[in-house]
Amino acid sequence: MDTCIIIDLLTLHHKNGKGIVALNKNAGRMKYPVNSEKVVDVVNFRYHYLFWKIALFLIEKKQYRIMNLSSTHDEIWLENTVLKEPDVVRLRLKDLDWGSWVQRDILSVSENAERIRRKRRKRSLKVKNLYITTYPPVDGGIELFEKPFAAEKDKSRVDSILIDETRGMELLINDPLFCDGEWELPPEVLEANVELVKGKALRASTKQIQKERQLFEKGRPFFTYFFIAVQLAMFVLLELNGGSKDPQTLIEFGAKYNPLIIEGEWWRLVTPIFLHIGMLHLLMNTLALYYLGTAVEKIYGRSRFVFVYMVSGITGSFASYLFTANLSAGASGAIFGCFGALLYFGVLYPKIFFRTMGTNIIAVILLNLAFGFTIPGIDNAGHLGGLAGGFLAAGIVSVPGVFRPIRQLLVLTVTVLLVGIVYVDDQHAAPSDWDINTVNGVAQEKISDGEWAEAEELLKEVVKKGTPNAETYFYLSYVEIKLNKTEAAKANLMSAIEKRNDFHEAHYNFALMLTDDGKREEALTHAEKAYKLNPEEEKYKNLVKELGGAL
Repeated sequence: MDTCIIIDLLTLHHKNGKGIVALNKNAGRMKYPVNSEKVVDVVNFRYHYLFWKIALFLIEKKQYRIMNLSSTHDEIWLENTVLKEPDVVRLRLKDLDWGSWVQRDILSVSENAERIRRKRRKRSLKVKNLYITTYPPVDGGIELFEKPFAAEKDKSRVDSILIDETRGMELLINDPLFCDGEWELPPEVLEANVELVKGKALRASTKQIQKERQLFEKGRPFFTYFFIAVQLAMFVLLELNGGSKDPQTLIEFGAKYNPLIIEGEWWRLVTPIFLHIGMLHLLMNTLALYYLGTAVEKIYGRSRFVFVYMVSGITGSFASYLFTANLSAGASGAIFGCFGALLYFGVLYPKIFFRTMGTNIIAVILLNLAFGFTIPGIDNAGHLGGLAGGFLAAGIVSVPGVFRPIRQLLVLTVTVLLVGIVYVDDQHAAPSDWDINTVNGVAQEKISDGEWAEAEELLKEVVKKGTPNAETYFYLSYVEIKLNKTEAAKANLMSAIEKRNDFHEAHYNFALMLTDDGKREEALTHAEKAYKLNPEEEKYKNLVKELGGAL
């Protein structure tokens, strides 16, 4: 449960050698008898001093930041940024008079706490409401401090504590938040003492705000713009060489293509980061990189950003290779890696993260993943791989100024082991375990390289143990023709046609083999079928004419 402390600093008691000092209602002014004939009006600065001393302690020792400081400097709201202690502390300078005022104030505290809880989107909020005063309220009201207050249906709870003269600093010293502070006050406090500790508190707050801002300004973006320029240049190059939507062009320029990766072209895990399929794909990823990349580069600095971006891009491509057989390209994995880096920043600075961007970042990630699972054509495996890669890469390098050697070494070890295990498992996978399109693609590459025996072995294993499709039988028949296994080739061509009767290439090849066997009528039937399916193919037209068919 989250906890919030609100401290209402009221009047402290002061003694001197002449007796107990009685305070009037002028915020710390007191009258005491100097002699039997004269009364002198003096300011008691002791509780002013304690007010700023507590503020300084919270800022310097407990890493709180000032949320709001009243124009009269008699009320401060502070928010915790690091520790798992109370979320908010409120300090207030005010004389405590009547129990009815305390009751109204507790109700106001409860309302404010509920607003804080809703704004922070917390399920519950615990408020510790601490009053420091010379005496209890003149009309009693001690029961207000005996049990926590919670308004009906509110999820915030106010636990009020009264520190008066009879107990002095005992409750403050015993409170978990303040127990490690030095709360002994000087016997006499001057205005100069108050101004000194006040100045220290305000300077510490300013320094803390500057330090927090520096977390988001570790470097000026350069490589974000460089990567944008590279992907724009590559898009133009694709368009000039066949088009960014042409599969063959994408393969030639380095898109992720599983068959070639299996054949040893591992560099294809890198090159897809800079390629995009179509103008819309380029536009969306460029905008995302512009906003996310600049944010991550400012937080992590240039060199760390390049490491995070490239590692997450590679892990995104690798995850896509492992779980999807489709031809793919794009910077999406690297962009999701930027999300992962921001999530790791949230691990290091959870309070700052959720106060600034955390909720929006998580919402955008979930929204994008939801789209990926519902809209076809989106490579969610690459997105998730990039997200994980970005988080791990950020954990390896950490943010500038935060050196956690044990944690960073542990993240590095886990990353290396994870990649190694997945790689070894992939290398030992049998072709029958591959996606059928991957099998066909690998076979096609082997055929292009003239590796007939290797292609035959690969395809036969899949036919025997896997789930071959029409293309599998077609490639196998082609290999068997090259190896002079004509009967087997005919059988596999028939299997290809049975699985897909509109496979015009299979009809054409089968017609050629029947022609060689002298079965011209049967050959003409398949030749005409091929021509009917694809009348623009000239060789189909010529074969029909040679066999005496009518066009």
